[in-house]
Amino acid sequence: MGKQRRQSKRLVNGRIWGQERQSSPVRGGAAARPSDCSTLVLALHWEMVALERQPLFLAVEETDTHPGGNPTCAMNHTDSGYSSTMYELNESSFDPITFVLTGIPGMEESHIWISVPFCLMYITALFSNSVLLFVIITERSLHEPMYLFLAMLAVSDLMLSTTTVPKMLAIFWFSAREISFDACITQMFFTHFSFIVESSVLLAMAFDRYVAVCDPLRYSSTLTPSVIGKIAVTAVVRGFCIMFPPIFLLKRLPYCGHNIMPHTYCEHMGIARLACADIRANVWYGLTTALLSSGLDVVLIAVSYVLILRAIFRLPSPEARLKTLSTCGSHLCVILMFYMPAFFSFLTHRFGHHIPGHVHILLANLYVVVPPMLNPIVYGVRTRPIRERVVRLLCPAGQCPCPCPSQGGLC
Repeated sequence: MGKQRRQSKRLVNGRIWGQERQSSPVRGGAAARPSDCSTLVLALHWEMVALERQPLFLAVEETDTHPGGNPTCAMNHTDSGYSSTMYELNESSFDPITFVLTGIPGMEESHIWISVPFCLMYITALFSNSVLLFVIITERSLHEPMYLFLAMLAVSDLMLSTTTVPKMLAIFWFSAREISFDACITQMFFTHFSFIVESSVLLAMAFDRYVAVCDPLRYSSTLTPSVIGKIAVTAVVRGFCIMFPPIFLLKRLPYCGHNIMPHTYCEHMGIARLACADIRANVWYGLTTALLSSGLDVVLIAVSYVLILRAIFRLPSPEARLKTLSTCGSHLCVILMFYMPAFFSFLTHRFGHHIPGHVHILLANLYVVVPPMLNPIVYGVRTRPIRERVVRLLCPAGQCPCPCPSQGGLC
């Protein structure tokens, strides 16, 4: 009885069968003990049920044709051939049905408390980016390069935060940890896609500020509406081209039933590390694209701001220098808040195996919610034309006492 259970366990788990299978072939009426044959039938049946497929119907016949007098077992398949069925079983047992996102590892007891600031930041990001986008779209006077780039940034912020934070809050509040394989791949695609698009927009905004400060006379002729449209299309196409290959790099991998992911959302390397095969192609592709896309963006943004700072220190007025430095300083802080946690997460997947899991996941969660919350405030509200129109939108004339700089009093 114990031997039969051990054999059944080996079969159900899809492992290589032991000596019993080698010594007892079952195809074409070959000899096998009745217990072995019934074990095989039950194992095949429950394997198909576990894979949510149609159970395999087998007809088992016991005969006495074996030369030694022992009964033989013939298995007649009413479905396709035995070898094709076994191939399908072995192959499908490697494909994951669902992944389980555990949240922040080691801090499961604090998920409810952690969810509060993330929920507040997400609501703030949704409201502020939506207001900013509405103001820029409805005010024709704001249809200028700098404000159009702000609208692009707001769209990418909304996409980045909405792709990740709702699932994160569902894990924290309702323990909704399961996510299908296809949904996980989709979330991975849009998370990295929106990050790449936002990185491209930040680079375009740095170039916009460089032209405005260092070469103001050529600003209008350089950043024309057609140029801005081409920049937007390039950002989208670039993100799509970079994130399309990882879909196939992940779908080609066998996962051998590994489906526990210590994260709050799906990332490329987080999924790849669950595979039971060589993932060097995923590692090198992710590292190369991160360095040549976002890494190159960071270098170019840094060069732009260095040139801007050099031009600022040449200004004759100390007040103008101070004001411009304050603006550039706030921009750089938000840019660092966006890139530093993201690169920390990317590099930790590849090199930081000794980094505590909760530190890695917390920082990975920051770059999907903190920059979307801060960008409308730093880039939008601090810009005078946008601030005035937001005040006019939220406080119609004569209904609330709020300072209106353009009118010198209450609006």
